[in-house]
Amino acid sequence: MADTIEAKVTHRFKASPERVYDAFLDPAMVRLWQQAWGEQSGSGGEMTACEIDPVVGGKFLFADMRADGEARHWGTFTALERPTKIAFTWYTDPSEEEQTSLVTMIIEPEPHGPGAIVTLYHEMDAQWLDWVSRTEKGWITMLQAIDTVL
Repeated sequence: MADTIEAKVTHRFKASPERVYDAFLDPAMVRLWQQAWGEQSGSGGEMTACEIDPVVGGKFLFADMRADGEARHWGTFTALERPTKIAFTWYTDPSEEEQTSLVTMIIEPEPHGPGAIVTLYHEMDAQWLDWVSRTEKGWITMLQAIDTVL
């Protein structure tokens, strides 16, 4: 896509690729790792919504209450290939929906053990260039939170 930039992070999990994949699509697990993410990042609070339709074209919404109000994250699944790939659009404000924001998680088996390696790519509109490092920090904290609950 033209005029886009990419944030990229990698995380090694002790859990299998199947467990990592499922943790992103199971609302009960999402609530657990979102809570862990909030605690680790210092920004999250109680989840107010966790809606997931885990099919290509299905939508999701994660929301939590923070000191400055409710934070909402939503999008549409563009690829679901268990246990190797999850891709989705990602938005935090309605004004962003006209811009590119595509997240792709590639989940591979750990070559020297029972775990998994996740490489997450977040392709976004080039106007967000100054936010790449903050975006990477947010995603790595989220992956670490998933690892914590697994």
